[in-house]
Amino acid sequence: MTELLADYLPILIFLGIATALALVILAASYLVAPQRPDTEKLSAYECGFEAFEDARQRFDVRFYMVSILFIIFDLEVAFLFPWAVSLGEIGTFGFWSMVVFLGVLTIGFFYEWRKGALEWE
Repeated sequence: MTELLADYLPILIFLGIATALALVILAASYLVAPQRPDTEKLSAYECGFEAFEDARQRFDVRFYMVSILFIIFDLEVAFLFPWAVSLGEIGTFGFWSMVVFLGVLTIGFFYEWRKGALEWE
């Protein structure tokens, strides 16, 4: 039984060091950084404009565009992680499939760039 518990000792040490390091970093940031909250810092930040009472109030469609573009590219880039892990096993077909996928992703990105979807004005 003690042998089994000894296997968990490195995990316990790791958690202890991680907790201590997190507390040291939080304490250092509190001591070093100036603590001068004002109304601007304490206000809720919602998509670049002031919060409002009515949820049906109209606002600029650019906020939707930015969020949708971020989600699309973020999700597509998430496909790269499992591909990179299994690259040795999927072979040449898997490699060229991902090259085609990245080509389509790049073409889409340049299309959005040329159409001005990434410009804020």
